[in-house]
Amino acid sequence: MDFGFRHALRVKDRNAIIGEIKCHSPTHGDLIRGRDPVEIARVYEKCGCCAVSYITSPVFRGNLRTLKEICREVGIPVLRKDFIKDRVEVERTCDAGADALLLIARILRDKTPEFVDLCFEHGLEPVVEIFDEEEIEFAENAEVVLLNNRDIFNPSDVRLERTLKLAPKIKKIKIGASGIRRIEDLFMLKFVDAVLIGTHFMVSENLESTVRSFVEARV
Repeated sequence: MDFGFRHALRVKDRNAIIGEIKCHSPTHGDLIRGRDPVEIARVYEKCGCCAVSYITSPVFRGNLRTLKEICREVGIPVLRKDFIKDRVEVERTCDAGADALLLIARILRDKTPEFVDLCFEHGLEPVVEIFDEEEIEFAENAEVVLLNNRDIFNPSDVRLERTLKLAPKIKKIKIGASGIRRIEDLFMLKFVDAVLIGTHFMVSENLESTVRSFVEARV
């Protein structure tokens, strides 16, 4: 089976940037500012992002209907992010047309491998989010891991050093996420396969220019 999301992270002619659409932030409030999430996804694709991430959680004002629209309108892989706890959400993600689904090890714990297998059965790329070293074992049957620099139980605690510490211990495709705001951060995280950027893009006054600067930066 062809898992396009996994292969999209291996681009060679530019930086592998996953552009995230986050409609609301507990810290910044409204991030969508009347814009169309689908149009933002198109901008990400136009600017060379290797994939799109969309947060469907109601906490962030997301929904499955918009996810389905994004999947239909863009040609690059789409990752669904949410606080997945129920097996039926894997089916819903598949039905929406997404290519990948985030599984948070801090939430699923020892159920993570079961959800990884379920994603594979539905043709989805399971992306296991890891926060600390003890969670690495939960991603043993996954091919892609996301190293989250943010403590989801303490959102103000964001440190890029978390990725620096964890990445050498993981022999899988790695995504660095959270707290990436400067081109210099790409240099710091150059040993991961891709980075996911959400809030910094969403608050930018010139989305297209900002995204291109990260995609095209020489690292």
